[in-house]
This record gives sequence, C-alpha cells and structure tokens, in this order.
Amino acid sequence: METKRFEANDLKAAATLLRQGELIAFPTETVYGLGADALLPASVKQVFAVKGRPSDNPLIVHVANFEMVKDYVDKFHPLTEKIIKNFWPGPLTLIFPIKKNSLDPIVTGGLSTAAFRMPDNKITLKLIELTGDPLVGPSANTSGKPSPTLAKHVAHDFNGKIAGIVDDGATKIGVESTVLDLSGEVPTILRPGAVTQNDLQTVLGVPVELDRHLVKESETPKAPGMKYKHYSPDTPVLMVKPADWSRAIAWAQQENKKFALLAGPTIIEKYQTQAAAIYKYQNDSIEAATHGLFDGLRELDEKKAVAVILAQTFPADELGAAYMNRLKKAAAQNYFTSNT
Repeated sequence: METKRFEANDLKAAATLLRQGELIAFPTETVYGLGADALLPASVKQVFAVKGRPSDNPLIVHVANFEMVKDYVDKFHPLTEKIIKNFWPGPLTLIFPIKKNSLDPIVTGGLSTAAFRMPDNKITLKLIELTGDPLVGPSANTSGKPSPTLAKHVAHDFNGKIAGIVDDGATKIGVESTVLDLSGEVPTILRPGAVTQNDLQTVLGVPVELDRHLVKESETPKAPGMKYKHYSPDTPVLMVKPADWSRAIAWAQQENKKFALLAGPTIIEKYQTQAAAIYKYQNDSIEAATHGLFDGLRELDEKKAVAVILAQTFPADELGAAYMNRLKKAAAQNYFTSNT
C-alpha cells in the first residue's frame, strides 16, 4: 500500500478515503492520531490491527463540534457546558455514559461509556467536517511505543500500512490530552495532560479528583494510556532524580554501559562528553521537556548501540504530572537508585 502525504489543500481526498474505510493519520495539538471513521466498525478494527493494540482498550472519538457528541450522549454531567465553553477545542477528552448501541463496542472497549474530544487543530476539524462522521484517533504509533509528534514518526511506524498521513508539522504540546471522567458525580482525571487539575478546579470551582490507579495488563482501562507500562522504546529507560545524576553517570561508566541522555541544556552541558548520544530539550522548562519527550525517546531508541537512556525527571505537579505520567510508563516505573 502506498501511504500518501496530504496537506491542508488535500483534505477532500483524505476525507473520501476515510469514508471508504481507509486509515488516515491526522495532526492535533497533542500528538498525531490514527484516524478511522468511528461509525465503520471494520475500519476501527483495522486501527487495532495496524497498531497491534489490545481490543479492550477504548478509543477516543474526535468531533468537530459539541453538537456531534449529542448524537451519542443524552445525559450530561451538570458541569459539561462550563467545561466545553472553557476547554474545547483543546487537549481535554471527556468521558460520558452513552446511548445504548449508539457506538460499536469496538470503539468503547465494550464499556457503557465513551471518550470524546474536539482537538485544537483547524486542519483536523475540517477533515472531520468533510468526512461527516466523528473519527477515532488513538496515537498514530505502534502500540506501547512513544507517541508521534511529527509526521515522520507516523511514517516510521506505518509507512505502507495505512492510506495516508495529513502533515501539519510538529505538534504544539507533545503529550496526549487530559482525560476527564464525567460519567460519575465527581469529575475525575484518568490521564493527566496539558489541562491540569488546577486548571479545571479554578474554572469549575469544585474539587476534581486525580485517579492514580495503574491498570494491569489483565484489566480493561476506562481510557487510553492507563496501562502500567506504555510509551516505551525498545531501549531501557531509567529516570534520574536531580540529586542522582553524578551517581547515575558513574554507575553507567562502571558497568561499561553506553548511555544516552534525555534532558534539558543544564544537565546535557554538564555530562554530554561522557554520553554516547544525547537529546537536548529546547530549554530547561517543563514545557520544553513535555514537547520533546516522545521525539527524544524515539530518536535515542534508534541509536542501537545505546544500552540505556537516562532521563530527566520533574516535579509531578501541573504540566509535570503529564510529563512524569508518560516518562514513568516509558521507564516501566524504574528510577536510577544506588541498588540499580
């Protein structure tokens, strides 16, 4: 199969392929999504097959406007209108209980709820409008591997396997959306993202819970990205706390391990001469780290001679909660310690 590249002026052709049941990767402000018409179960099944994704893992339904959601949901949380007004379009996915049989179980993972998002990307919103149906859109990467923030990442995993890729350059944020469960009484974050717990509580004026439960392989998650291990390159990753960098470098050298550094400029400049490979975030901020995390994991993973990636940690608050959520799963929860 030829995987075509589409740009903003080619969206009608891309939408036609989606209506015909083909898979088209699309950009969002978070990461690239692997798109299929959400109302074509055979196409959605192909998403699972191409990604190698467990079929119990629910998919996010991407819509062009809130009116599209009403086709599948008839009972909304009382705070829904305020949330939509303040955070859509944007990096916030909302989980609602859905009308019976309104979406195929292949989309919902067999659950009575579904996840919806209106991405903040004009090209993709237009693509959804032209298709005429909502699109499922899990991250456009091989299941369990780092998510794609560039079209070339999608091509690396799926060239020759999907019909096309809509290229809109680098994504703005770099990690997947916040997932907020509105199917119960108390709004609960199931996956942290750029919309933080504090952002939501400030706007809503009510407590918002943060679910820290790690879903095991035998469990069915309520939202994507809840597995214990996820976003993982083939190369082992070790998280390094700020006070442990000199010991981590000394350990790698004693063990004769060729190591890579995934960090901001301050750490890179101090230790880069000892590293076999580096990926330097644009600056030392959590925003730069979040934007570069998946690209860095992918780039360093391709350095096949590297035995381990040593990755910078940040405080797990605000945007740092999203960064650390992804990094912990990429590292299978493993920090460098004196016992490593």
